Amino acid sequence: MPMRSAWLLLVVVFLGEIMDLVDSSVANLAGPSIRADLGGGPMTLQWVLSAYTAAFALGLITSGRLGDLMGRRRLFLIGMAGFTLTSLACGLAPDPGFLIAARVLQGLFGSVLIPQGMALVKIAFPPHLLRKALMPFGPIMGLATVGGPILAGWLLHLDLFGSGWRSIFLINVPFGVAAVALGLRVLPRRGGEDPGARLDTTGVGLLTAASALLIVPLIQGRELGWPVWTYVMMAASVAVLALFVASERRSSHPVITPSLFRKRGFVVGLLVVAGFYGALSAFILVINLLLQLGLGWTPLRSGLSLIPWALGTTVAVLFGGGAPAARLGRTALHIGLAIAVVGVLGLWWSTARWGTDVTVWRLTPSLFLTGFGAGLVFIPLFDYILGDATAEEVGTGAGMLNAVQQFANAIGVAALGTAFFARVGHATTGSYIAAAELIFAICAGLYALTLLLVSLLPKHAQQAQG
Repeated sequence: MPMRSAWLLLVVVFLGEIMDLVDSSVANLAGPSIRADLGGGPMTLQWVLSAYTAAFALGLITSGRLGDLMGRRRLFLIGMAGFTLTSLACGLAPDPGFLIAARVLQGLFGSVLIPQGMALVKIAFPPHLLRKALMPFGPIMGLATVGGPILAGWLLHLDLFGSGWRSIFLINVPFGVAAVALGLRVLPRRGGEDPGARLDTTGVGLLTAASALLIVPLIQGRELGWPVWTYVMMAASVAVLALFVASERRSSHPVITPSLFRKRGFVVGLLVVAGFYGALSAFILVINLLLQLGLGWTPLRSGLSLIPWALGTTVAVLFGGGAPAARLGRTALHIGLAIAVVGVLGLWWSTARWGTDVTVWRLTPSLFLTGFGAGLVFIPLFDYILGDATAEEVGTGAGMLNAVQQFANAIGVAALGTAFFARVGHATTGSYIAAAELIFAICAGLYALTLLLVSLLPKHAQQAQG
């Protein structure tokens, strides 16, 4: 296809990525406002936050295979149109149940959208330009993740036409319509589909069941007093996952392309993504709950207080990416994660030291370090995971990458959100501070664990295939 159309295609794909990532993070800051308007307890809030990411993760890997069967252009446009319509439904939700159902559908349509986009990019660009086209992928994912809460705070403050929290979903509608219109013009009719592909329904069913058996008890367990069935479900999820692995080995059309698991960079990189994004999602949730519910700050003030974090990420992406990251190899990941550990421990110390007297300025150094460390991780990490994927692997690979990221987000919110609310207890200011200290310490531990895992990666991304 003409290169002008290829670059426009890249714009459409990145727009879809940004809408997904922003949507998965804005609800963290708007959560208290949603709860105040629609009602519900902590479990309802966790479902509003986790419904999207869990549904997104469940659908991603399957959607990568469906692109081969039904056509990537068609599925991309269906996913974008559905995502736009369900965003409208979220913005018009009359009660928590309707909002949770709309978030589930929004996540499923998002899961249809994302894998097709990355596969189409691989097809549209010749090999000598593909790396250049994919270079913004890591930074955009990072900046969209950190920019979501700030955007949410700004929109909540503006209260456009009295829409309140609903504007964080309604803003997707014009961008989604524009993306569909542009996609109809520039997306290629053929996107490297495999006519011989088949969908392993047994594998899809087992993987979906294993994921659901884990997420549901994590979200509902604390609120219900951890009845026996919650432990039974979590144990069953491990058994069903083992059945999935056994089924994949025998399948002639596996859900996940087997050759991906022969790439050390891909396998270890996914483990790093799981730990990194699990900690990141919990950090975003807890800092917003602490500032709004614990300290009584407005959504705008809470969102603006995260500017040092976003600024640190931006600085790291702009000055630490590209050539410096390529030259340092996995050392860049070690440095970034070490700085992130220091930053989160700084937040723990700040809340313990100043308590209710904590201010934006007292949090700024630690927030900047946390963001700067994360920014150093975003670029080289995705080079390791997708840098050497073939055209046949990229659909499933992109699906796996996003699935692990989103599932880590869901588990981070569910598991550490549960630990946070359990520590809060009677919801006094002091209890919110104590709960935040606990989660900050756990997040620092997760970052430290991923730092150790990085040592298992090849020294440089170009060696990842070995």
